[in-house]
Amino acid sequence: MTQAPQQRWTLFSCGLIVLGVIMVGLLLTGGWYVLQIASLDEPVPSTASSSPSPSRTPTATPSPFTTDSPTSTVSPTETATVWTSEPAGMIVFTCFIDEIVDQICTINADGSNYTRITTSFATDWYAAFAPEGDRIVFSSRRTNRFEIYEMDIDGSQLRQLTDVIGSGLYAPAVSPDGQHVIFTNERDGSQSIWIMNRDGSSPRAITDTTYEELDPVWSPDGSQIAFASNRTGSRQMYVMNADGSGVRQITNLPDMGGRISWSPDGTRLAFYAGPPNQRQAYIINADGTGLIQLTDEGNNTAPCFSPDGQWLVFASSRDGDLELYLIRPDGSDLRQLTFNTYSDWQPRWSP
Repeated sequence: MTQAPQQRWTLFSCGLIVLGVIMVGLLLTGGWYVLQIASLDEPVPSTASSSPSPSRTPTATPSPFTTDSPTSTVSPTETATVWTSEPAGMIVFTCFIDEIVDQICTINADGSNYTRITTSFATDWYAAFAPEGDRIVFSSRRTNRFEIYEMDIDGSQLRQLTDVIGSGLYAPAVSPDGQHVIFTNERDGSQSIWIMNRDGSSPRAITDTTYEELDPVWSPDGSQIAFASNRTGSRQMYVMNADGSGVRQITNLPDMGGRISWSPDGTRLAFYAGPPNQRQAYIINADGTGLIQLTDEGNNTAPCFSPDGQWLVFASSRDGDLELYLIRPDGSDLRQLTFNTYSDWQPRWSP
């Protein structure tokens, strides 16, 4: 009878040992199970294909354009572009300054000296510098139809170049040698590209008059003209020789715009495209390759290269109304140039 407590203690100790072994086993089993559950969220390499598994992160709807990213990583064999210049020179543009009719204004590329240079009671727009840099050509409705005019950069020495050769003349551009002017001529319900001497004499069509062809611009060497046309159905960009021959299509995009600009070296073209009120600015090589999207928000139109090729100026409604902005050709260093309660648009840089 005196050994009963000792026996009970021995049995109790054995029970504790057995219970401890069971608990350890349960913990080990539970840990293995947790690891197996966690492993279900890890990617499993495919043995059937080397392609990566689809991402679980939602992706944005792809752009309707195929573009080269302006922020793409530079490969070890490439050198990143180093932009060195600050904006310089003068920019001419259309300004809705009195909110009655459009007028012509200028501004220095550093944002200083915003100046209104026309004060007519008719629409003045589509301004561009002549190659000498001290004259501007533009379209105006001063005679109740749009004609082509030329003036000094301060608005003086106004001269009308055309007189009733169409129902509306737009987008004049002086050739690099200063001898000719190209423009859009609207006649009989269609628009075509015309050319005339600098003084307005000998006007003649250089493209077919059955399409909508508009916004011509000279290449830097004067040998080619870029323009927008719907000759294949949708509006696209084309390039032709200065005499109208050798037309070739450059873009194949939906909703192509006008107001094209050549790079100073003649190798690239800037333009805009996209649905109404969602236009974006682009650059493309003159052979139709290397499309780059510069902007990704707001409504952006009429990009134009600076004379050194290190900047573009364009109009954007991202702040509510159209203002002028500057951007690098790789889409970096975006800067707002004008800050008004009215619209500034159709910019062109001085030579």
